[in-house]
Amino acid sequence: MSAILPHITLESGKQPRHSIIWLHGLGADGNDFVPIVDELNLPVAVRFIFPHAPQRPVTINGGYVMRAWYDIAGSSIETKQDEQGIRDSQAQIEALIAQEVARGIAPDHIFLAGFSQGGAIALHTALRQADPLAGVLALSTYLPLSDKVSAEMQPVTKTAPIFIAHGRADPVVPFNLGVASREALIGLGYQVEWHEYAMQHSVCEQELRDIETWLSGQLNRINGVTINAITINGVRLD
Repeated sequence: MSAILPHITLESGKQPRHSIIWLHGLGADGNDFVPIVDELNLPVAVRFIFPHAPQRPVTINGGYVMRAWYDIAGSSIETKQDEQGIRDSQAQIEALIAQEVARGIAPDHIFLAGFSQGGAIALHTALRQADPLAGVLALSTYLPLSDKVSAEMQPVTKTAPIFIAHGRADPVVPFNLGVASREALIGLGYQVEWHEYAMQHSVCEQELRDIETWLSGQLNRINGVTINAITINGVRLD
């Protein structure tokens, strides 16, 4: 098992029975998404884990050493993919999953979330688990090593719903690459909820509200909570 990455742990309430492992993007660190804990109003207590990616030279940035989940060697993130780096990061996230399981959190109560590079690792890792996770939040990202997914995915992971969000003006991870990743996942049988926004490579307020709605729904589903339908002007809203 890989050594546990240094990470920040925050709990939104007492005795959480759910965990979200949230991965930052290239050049950031675990602190990047810590503010989201106070932004999300969730129905149950959740343990948030924000790991720091290892320091490594990144070719596309002139070999500058920064926190990165894998190297980017080509002018495009799709070319010359750092397969070994991606798989190493998968092992490190699996060590964090194992840590949560050892704490008493069932795999199907653990979410993976990530932005950009972090989202790519979240998707890559979730699809290869022997025990399906609770779900995946993939923000402004893409499906790495997409040509290997059909051979390596675990069929049981199709039960884990996937939330994908992307900015239509993203200059870092092209919008069309996000769309292609969505279509690939749907073609493989995954349940994908897609959201797009008038933004670049970032997170917007509406996206936060959509994440809150999706996560709340998944947590209620896991806990067997049924939300009664609301009727407005004679229209039933389920």
